[in-house]
Amino acid sequence: MPTPRRDDLPTRGEGGPDAKRPGPVGTRTCVACRQEAGKGSLIRVVRDASGVATVDATGRAPGRGAYLHRDPACVEIARKKRALDRALKASVGPEIWTELGLEPVL
Repeated sequence: MPTPRRDDLPTRGEGGPDAKRPGPVGTRTCVACRQEAGKGSLIRVVRDASGVATVDATGRAPGRGAYLHRDPACVEIARKKRALDRALKASVGPEIWTELGLEPVL
């Protein structure tokens, strides 16, 4: 006979640091500053099957992804360190940096 479910415990996906039974939490690491943050506070850049990098507005596009804080300082660090290029294993074009809010480098 199965054990009755306890309604006072969080269900799957409702976990967190104070949960009695932590479930999966959407924590990702910014490739620029290496700080962890929730998926919702980060921007996802994805490399699709053809090798082209694009900004993933939905956070669910298929392909290899990398996350950045929305902070312009993190975006600038990522460009200077080529962190997105390394994480995606692909070249990130100037149109991506423009979409992320930086002026293109000539």
